[in-house]
Amino acid sequence: MKKRAPRIELTQSIESRRPLILVTNDDGVYADGIKALAKRLRQIGRVIVVAPSQERSATSHSLTLHRPLRIIKISKDVYAVDGTPTDCVNLGVNEILPRMPDLVASGINRGGNLGDDVHYSGTVSAAVEGAIMGIPAIAFSCVARDNFKYQAAGNFAVRICKKVLRQGLPPGIVLNVNIPNLPQNKVRGYVFTKQGKRDYGDIIEEKVDPRGRKYYWIGGDDVGFEDIPGSDCNAIHNAKISITPIRVNLTDHNLLTRLKNWKL
Repeated sequence: MKKRAPRIELTQSIESRRPLILVTNDDGVYADGIKALAKRLRQIGRVIVVAPSQERSATSHSLTLHRPLRIIKISKDVYAVDGTPTDCVNLGVNEILPRMPDLVASGINRGGNLGDDVHYSGTVSAAVEGAIMGIPAIAFSCVARDNFKYQAAGNFAVRICKKVLRQGLPPGIVLNVNIPNLPQNKVRGYVFTKQGKRDYGDIIEEKVDPRGRKYYWIGGDDVGFEDIPGSDCNAIHNAKISITPIRVNLTDHNLLTRLKNWKL
């Protein structure tokens, strides 16, 4: 009788064929958004969560260079890092995951990452770090201030992640996905968009502490957006999911051609 292969080898073989997905965020490893994203993506692959141990919103693409970092195993395939979202992707890929992931999925962020937000967002920057490493990457954000509804965002994350796992992305491209904070039946489809422009109120708020010393809060109120047809802001305003491709390479090639004619 032909011997059967050991069960552990069969299990490992099946596991090696499943997509490996690194999930991260900037709201922290315990945030509801990352739990919703990881839960849904486990339907299509093995998910390993590597996320900040606490909220690290608006850290942009910062790396921790002047102190050591620690990794804490929270549970099976869930790890916390006492650093930034970019640190998490670096440690996830180079230290924690058994191999290079097939996809980096960042989010689901508490709040939108529309227009200029992408320059400050730790959620988007984590995805950008994945793209820099040559890994297809997607950032997900739920556009609201509170009472977040992650069902529509989670459902759409599965759809678009399946597509990217099958088809891939061009090198150096990140998909920035913003989902309206609406029940599934109220979302009016999806559109591919360009980066819009948000407007903010007073950026700096000055206050005085009990000892009479001034201190400052940075972060203005969102007072609207510019009406730019085809933009991510317009899509959200129309209750649609926006999908914006972002380049890692920031070179303006059209201007570069003109600059070559400058005489300095």
